[in-house]
Amino acid sequence: MPQKLYLEDLAVGQRFKAGSLTISEQEIVRFARDYDPQYFHLDAEAAKSSMFGGLVASGWQTAALTMRMLIEGGAPFADGTIGAGGELAWPRPVRPGDTLHIESEVIKITPSRSRADRGIVTFKTTTFNQKDEPVQILTANLIVFSRAGRQ
Repeated sequence: MPQKLYLEDLAVGQRFKAGSLTISEQEIVRFARDYDPQYFHLDAEAAKSSMFGGLVASGWQTAALTMRMLIEGGAPFADGTIGAGGELAWPRPVRPGDTLHIESEVIKITPSRSRADRGIVTFKTTTFNQKDEPVQILTANLIVFSRAGRQ
């Protein structure tokens, strides 16, 4: 298990990598049925007539898979990965059989002025497919706790 990180363990420019994870057609359809029932996520034949030209995963499924990779090895924050807002982009779709991995970077660290036990870390995570093409870019503000503020 990786060392759990606190605010003072982080530095701007620090990078993390995690993955890989392969997504199947069945997983795409199952997620779509429950959470994003649009035809281009549900029906491979019907999806051929969509702007995607075939079945694609929901962006929300890509976000959920990214979160899984972050938690399982991409960002070992001591008290969890706690979001406080951000921006999300999907530059290209995820397709059945794609193998995903993530790369994250600490962009900014802002210790709290009012709470010594935490700060906000701006964390950019890019999710790539097997061709190293970005399929999701997430720039998130995360609440990260301080070791010093907990004493």
